[in-house]
Formats: sequence, structure tokens, C-alpha cells
Amino acid sequence: MSPESRGRGPRLPDAYLSAGRSSFVDFLDEVAPELLAVRQDRGADGELEQAHATTIVALTYPGGVVMAGDRRATSGTYIAHREIEKVFPADGASAIGIAGAAGIGLDLVRLFQLELEHYEKLEGTPLSLEGKANRLARLVRANLPLASQGLVAIPLFCGFEAAPRAIVGEPTATAPDGRPDDVPAAVAAITAVTGQARLYSYDVVGGRYEERHYHSIGSGSVFARGSLKNLWHSALSESEAVEVAVAALLDAADDDSATGGVDVVRGIFPVVARVDAAGYRRVSETELAGHVERILALRARARR
Repeated sequence: MSPESRGRGPRLPDAYLSAGRSSFVDFLDEVAPELLAVRQDRGADGELEQAHATTIVALTYPGGVVMAGDRRATSGTYIAHREIEKVFPADGASAIGIAGAAGIGLDLVRLFQLELEHYEKLEGTPLSLEGKANRLARLVRANLPLASQGLVAIPLFCGFEAAPRAIVGEPTATAPDGRPDDVPAAVAAITAVTGQARLYSYDVVGGRYEERHYHSIGSGSVFARGSLKNLWHSALSESEAVEVAVAALLDAADDDSATGGVDVVRGIFPVVARVDAAGYRRVSETELAGHVERILALRARARR
């Protein structure tokens, strides 16, 4: 042992000590590629038993976006899980939902969350919403080797990008003679937060597509999308948007056995989140219960 190394522990690889890149995925690919799910070969010796997450819906309303996912995961013809969560905060201003192979999808979500956090810590500022969508597309594309083996996981991504703007108004301070006191003429020190909600879908090879108004993915998506097409309109309130999302999931569950509806006996409700200028907020089960009660009451009256 050399005198220089005597008494010292193992030395960290240079990648840990250098400034590195702002992408955590690039860093992990360099120092421990075996930890990336997208680098793991599952082999080709028969079909794997795996849980599948099913239906996710999202829709915009003036000032924000709502995303909702059912709670059922299936494996073949049986129900693997009744309470799986498929909608998550990507960061404080965006949400991500997953459909497909549940294990791969959950790994994708965790890696994406870490990627955004890592970038913000190194750069001192968060990625733009489009930048986040592009980073997610790259992760989906990297999963192509597993997708070719049947382990497909597809995300749905949405968020709200705030844009502060100054409001022009009257001066707020005046000197004794009535003149503005150190305030530029006709400009008040008021700032409002405006912005735009945006929604992105992906295909299995990492294609990124911005959707207008609403979208759905998963096994029940064709039924949910039909419901969204009938119920969505441009003047939805926040509460109405939540109710439309829940109604779309109920319609999907009515026709798709892999999509779970509302389980009143077990107290299982969809995961519903809204993202607006205030950030990511999950809708409480108490609020969801009220929406479900109204939806079912309206449908019961319509059948009389």
C-alpha cells in the first residue's frame, strides 16, 4: 500500500466528483447502467406474468388541467391489484400517468421525477414544460428494447406553465402635492400569474404529441375518449372538469374489464389530480364521492 493511500477509503469514481451533466439519466448510464430498467434484458424464454395498469384520462379547462386514473391492475384474466396508483406529480407543476406494464411504468415515473429534480438542482431553475415533455420522450424511447419484448409502458403528461405579467394601472403612491412619488407614470407594482395548461401523449418509440383539450391512454381509452368527446367543452369550471374525468373513467369501466370503476364497498376511488397556477393538487376522496354521487344520480334519472 502506498503512503499516499494509507488510511484512506476507496476512492469514488471521477464521475461522482466532476461537475457532470444536468441529466441524471446520463449520469446513471455512465456510472451504473445496470440500474436503468431500460438497460435490463428480460430474455425471451416465454411470456412473463406481469401486472398491467390500464386507463388514464386528462383534460384541460380554463386555467388548468385535470388528470385521472383508475385503480385496477390486471395480469392476464385476473385482477392483480385493486388500489394501484397510476397518476403522480412529476414535479410541483406537472403530472404524469402511466398505462401498460406496471413495474416498468412505475420505474419510468420515478426516474423522470429524479431527472427533473436533478436538473433543477444543478441548473438552479426548472425545465420548461416542453423541455420536461422532451425529456420524458427520451426515457420512453430508451425503453424500446423492453417494449419489443412485450414490456410496454406508455405515459400521459400534463402541466401548467406560469407566465408572470405586469398589470398596468394607476400609481399607488403620491407626494403631498399629488404627483407620483417615485412611481413610474401609470404603472402599478402589481404582478399577476397567467399561463397555459398543456397535455402530451407518447407512442411506444418515444414520439411526443401535444394534444388539444383532452386525451386518454390504456385499455379503456377508446371508451373514455368517447365520453370526453361528448362531455368536454371550453368553458368547463375546475369542479366540472374533475367530474368529467370521473365520468369518463366510469364509462371506460362499464365496457372494459381491465379498468376499475368506483368501489364503494371498499372505499376505492380513482386518483384525480389538478394542475394549475397553484401547482399539483390531488383531489380528496370526499370531493370525489360527491362527484360520483351526482353522476350516478343523473344516470339513474336518465334511465327512468
